[in-house]
Amino acid sequence: MKVLVIEDTVTSAALTCRMLGGMGLETVLRRDGEGGIEAFRQSRPDLVMLDVVMPGMDGFEVARRIRQLESDGDWTPIIFLSARTRDEDIERGIAVGGDDYLVKPVSEAVLKAKVRAMQRIAHMRASLVALTRKLDEANRELTRLSAFDGLTGIANRRTFDATLSREWRRSARSGAPISLMVVDVDCFKQFNDAYGHQVGDECLKAVARALAGNTRRPVDLVARYGGEEFAVVLPDTDAQGAAIVGESMRRAVEALAITHRHSTAARVVTVSLGIAVTRPERSDDGGFATLLTRADEALYRAKRDGRNRWHLAVASELAAAR
Repeated sequence: MKVLVIEDTVTSAALTCRMLGGMGLETVLRRDGEGGIEAFRQSRPDLVMLDVVMPGMDGFEVARRIRQLESDGDWTPIIFLSARTRDEDIERGIAVGGDDYLVKPVSEAVLKAKVRAMQRIAHMRASLVALTRKLDEANRELTRLSAFDGLTGIANRRTFDATLSREWRRSARSGAPISLMVVDVDCFKQFNDAYGHQVGDECLKAVARALAGNTRRPVDLVARYGGEEFAVVLPDTDAQGAAIVGESMRRAVEALAITHRHSTAARVVTVSLGIAVTRPERSDDGGFATLLTRADEALYRAKRDGRNRWHLAVASELAAAR
């Protein structure tokens, strides 16, 4: 433990350092306030023993400046040493940042007891700080986990709902288009029945990676919507742009070449996509539900037409739904 002693009186400084040394503590001695502040800045001691009456800057001002040098969450015990015994001096010492106030001359037994008390407080505080950091990390991890699907690692339904609502409102304000895709793995029940649920889980992971790998911007979101269904939110994206992304996703999944002998669409795992695009109106706060319905209907059309393809809900269909 390193102790910074700021004391201008030679005999008092020598006595304090000798007693601290007898406790096995390392001491750094400075004879004035400015030197003490600089020593604190450079050595970052574990404890400060501070005289009140010194030439130039007094101990109260030194303590105040030391507290200003500490970062958020830092704390260095400060014990005042003074021949002053007035209540107002003790009160002021604590007010400026001191943690204890000892009247000179201080016996070795009292000094040892006070130092040990400060050590215990410092250790307890360090333990609490470490625990608080662990709790903060755990809370951040819980927040992260609550936003992602446990199997595929992409965004979950909760994150999808929040993102679609937020981007809908933003598009309504800006007048920009918003595109939504619903993606379904073709004949996935047959895949699970034929190859088992463990292989099915690996298939969903691979499909999720392929879909997420074909988004173009950080604002685009791919989420697991439920079971073998995925959803994609594409802000500021018109029908042409959404069709390009949808086709690239379809091709990417097909290129995985995951064998699926029981598919009616191909001999490999494929996906069908329903795409809906609109420009939200300012007064239509809940219109994204209609957009989702149209994307679902477009998905049904893609499956009805043979799967392994996408279908785009035309503007007239969206307008009629309002």
